[in-house]
Amino acid sequence: MRIVIEGAGEIGSHLAKMLSREDNEITVIDTDSQRLARLTGGADVAVVQGHPSSIQTMKAAGVPTADLFIAVNPFVPQDVNIVSAILAYKLGARKVSARVDDEEFLEPENKVMFKELGLDLMFFPERIAAEEIADQLKYTASSESMNFANGKLGIAVFKIDNDSPLLDMTVKEFAETAGENELFRIIAITRNDETIIPKYNTRFKYCDMVFTISRREGSEMLMRRLGKNNITVRRLMIVGGSVMAEQVAKSLANSNVSIKIIENDRARCLELRERLDDSVAIVCGDGRNTDLLVEELITEYDAFAALTGSDETNVLACAAAKRFGVDLTIADVEHKEYIHLAEEIGVDTVINKKLLTAGKIFKFTLSGKARSIRYMSGTNAEILEYIVAPGSAITKGRLMDIGFPAGAVIGGVIRGSEAFIAVGSTRIEKYDRVVVFAMPETAREVDRFFKKDNGELSSDREHI
Repeated sequence: MRIVIEGAGEIGSHLAKMLSREDNEITVIDTDSQRLARLTGGADVAVVQGHPSSIQTMKAAGVPTADLFIAVNPFVPQDVNIVSAILAYKLGARKVSARVDDEEFLEPENKVMFKELGLDLMFFPERIAAEEIADQLKYTASSESMNFANGKLGIAVFKIDNDSPLLDMTVKEFAETAGENELFRIIAITRNDETIIPKYNTRFKYCDMVFTISRREGSEMLMRRLGKNNITVRRLMIVGGSVMAEQVAKSLANSNVSIKIIENDRARCLELRERLDDSVAIVCGDGRNTDLLVEELITEYDAFAALTGSDETNVLACAAAKRFGVDLTIADVEHKEYIHLAEEIGVDTVINKKLLTAGKIFKFTLSGKARSIRYMSGTNAEILEYIVAPGSAITKGRLMDIGFPAGAVIGGVIRGSEAFIAVGSTRIEKYDRVVVFAMPETAREVDRFFKKDNGELSSDREHI
């Protein structure tokens, strides 16, 4: 697939690297030669230096024959991205999408208007991240989670703390204590910046991030085995009056969560007071000041979110909140090195809008029936869903016998109205919906197991 990305910022660069692994032909447009040079040093992509809305630049990048055009430049006003996307559509790009920074553009009636202008998708990264935070406040036991098939199966990530019952236990021992109920299983572990598919003799270590899959009826038992409990969040303190913080407050407007935002910039405080409901408390002050946090009664809050524009500030602020006894801390972290630092010092949930936004966009590289993709923080593994084609290799025997890639694991299966956890003796049948956790280097080999008899990949391949 030929894909043109306009903008070599954080999201554009991440998308380029991710999509280049999928046998796509990627071209990136940007005005800055240094950003383009950094990108080509880490990904197999072509680059074109030029203005994002220049027709000449677009033609040089191959937009007229592109299957997908993505306008994701964070260094220009949103109207430049929109104009670029409309021009790409007029030049011949099959599908176009654009980054925006105004929620008004996402109103249903406005989305219809932009659809008529040729835009297939508009995405607002801060809003995507805010919705993720709002969801996380409902499922506080895990650091990250996702549900599919209307909640029949769920994937969640749990951190091994120093008081975890899993500490120094092997995967086999955990399976034995859990019993042979097949309600849940461990599918992966991230440790020291490396994701591994565990074996029975793999031993859990302190600070491991453990990826699990469970049936709906097994989720409570899983949390008990892991020593985790959901907490009810009634009070949320946010440090940083960013766009993301504003979107979080709006996402929780109809909930029973009391919100306080601490922002250092007085002009932004006034703006937030005008834009948010009166029930949201706005405090002008430096959220890095622990004395101020004490004055604002941080010890009485259930959850704390650090959403400033600084990764370092966000991580340290969450560490301070933990020392004050806050049960749940959430940090907005954009750079990979800070993600692992945040996990190591005890931040409960890391939000990375780059990964979340990439998931919203990635579906345009797939078939029309593909809905989305999900990359979880702290790992570059893919979580995929396939609808099994008749006669595909995955149906030829038990999972333990068909040579499925060692860098991937089938976690769960949905068959009709039933969902179950996959084990070695499981046999996959045609039209099953199969959830796969796969490392990037195994993605092509995994695809091979879901190809039709004629060698084509099922058009129902989905990424979550």
